[in-house]
Amino acid sequence: MTAASATDIARRLVGDNPDVPLPGRGDTGGRFRFLLDHTRSDIPVGRLVEAHLDATAILDELAASSPGADQLWGVWAAEPPSPVLTATSTSSGWRLSGTKPWCSGASGCTNALVTATVGATRPLFAVDLTHPRVRPEPSAWHAAGMARTDTRAVHFADVPAEPLGDADAYLERAGFWHGGIGVAACWAGGAHAVADRLFGSVTPASDELRLLAAGRIDTALATARALLSDAASEIDDAPDDLSSARIRALRVRSAIDEIASTVVTGVGRTLGPGPLVGDADHADRVADLTVYIRQSHGDRDLASLGRLLAEAHPEPTATDRTSA
Repeated sequence: MTAASATDIARRLVGDNPDVPLPGRGDTGGRFRFLLDHTRSDIPVGRLVEAHLDATAILDELAASSPGADQLWGVWAAEPPSPVLTATSTSSGWRLSGTKPWCSGASGCTNALVTATVGATRPLFAVDLTHPRVRPEPSAWHAAGMARTDTRAVHFADVPAEPLGDADAYLERAGFWHGGIGVAACWAGGAHAVADRLFGSVTPASDELRLLAAGRIDTALATARALLSDAASEIDDAPDDLSSARIRALRVRSAIDEIASTVVTGVGRTLGPGPLVGDADHADRVADLTVYIRQSHGDRDLASLGRLLAEAHPEPTATDRTSA
């Protein structure tokens, strides 16, 4: 299966499912289950679908037009020190120039939401990727994992773009954090996909170590689903609570990152090297998930969570003061 075919599959999938629930509208759980299930079926496709659904939610929140039929949207918001994509206001509207890195679906997406530099800010813009001055750069992706997402740099040369909201509108939304949990739902789906190889090998006659591994991994996956379900209920109860959204997203993402890592390690230790070298589908799933969960910021996210918790409860308890 080629990289281009993953975007084709994702484009058909979002076209066939135009009514996936938006976050905070009463069925966020259904949204997360959709992402989990489709990433379990195909991890790179699930990642592309998640981006399109996130774009749909962002456009809805920022009072912009919804994606059109037969479109596949990306959300390209990586902001490393270089290269830099710059937005300039001209007499004929905003224009984008420069290079945007880490663009998934670079040659297959029809549209994207893109952050760009305007002075010291990074506002969000909608851009039509069919414009002739949008050019994906040659791929520099050397890993097998997530190669089918066609993630690479994209160059813009004076390309028209539509600004969405003010300079802080993209990041200063509870929806930004709801979207982050949507990514974690995809990680959970990928973990299920990797675990399926182990579960398919277990019978009542299996040795105790294999049964132990199956039980441990099943428990971990059930924990991931419960976290997503609880998070969905909380989002639906208070969709605009930014403070809670930050804490919730960091907590859920960190937990599911760890669960997915546990699944990859546990399945590998139990099944040994055979499936990794003899089962192409399983090897692809392991490689895809291993790369995908590194979209998490790992220990930095845990430190951010700890800081938010400390700020929410700045006064130490009497016991804490005594022990200190």
